[in-house]
Amino acid sequence: MAEAKGRIRVGVLLSGRGTNLAALSEYRRRQDRAYDLVLAASNVPEARGLVVARTLGIPIWAKSHKGMERAAFDRLLDAELRRHDVEVVALAGYMRLLSPEFIAAWEGRILNIHPSLLPLYKGLDTHARALAAGDMWAGCSVHVVTDALDDGPVIAQARVRIRERDSAETLAARVLEEEHKLYPQALDEFCATLRGQAR
Repeated sequence: MAEAKGRIRVGVLLSGRGTNLAALSEYRRRQDRAYDLVLAASNVPEARGLVVARTLGIPIWAKSHKGMERAAFDRLLDAELRRHDVEVVALAGYMRLLSPEFIAAWEGRILNIHPSLLPLYKGLDTHARALAAGDMWAGCSVHVVTDALDDGPVIAQARVRIRERDSAETLAARVLEEEHKLYPQALDEFCATLRGQAR
């Protein structure tokens, strides 16, 4: 899909299946959207999400981080994002902590989708932790990335009612459905605000 004029250029970082990438791509097809996807980058060269990106016509970049210092890898990533004139970075299942230098360079322009109702359950195993706590609700949050794990300002959330017979797997599947709705809308609104500030 050709880039629409005036849209914010977004680079997506992923490590896995690319389901959120697909949702972001589907949402941007409307002409009134504020963002376009200009790069899908991964630290896992065999990630399924890269196949999704190719199918969608999104340029890809992949390099294993193994054997590299975090800052050195992130410098390569940063250079590739800038080569594609990326303006906003969207983490979509990117399972690697970003270096403080990278976060500082992109301050206020990195979004993440996290599978919990932040500030609850930062980090991993969010669904199992919600079940163990006896919570009535789970969900997902879109937040601005800072140098503290899952701690940046939350800009959007969606809630999912926890069912009596839920497992971590069944709950995760329902939360993921909400992620696919929430993330594109939140990214679009975030980019629309940026676009308005640039005028």
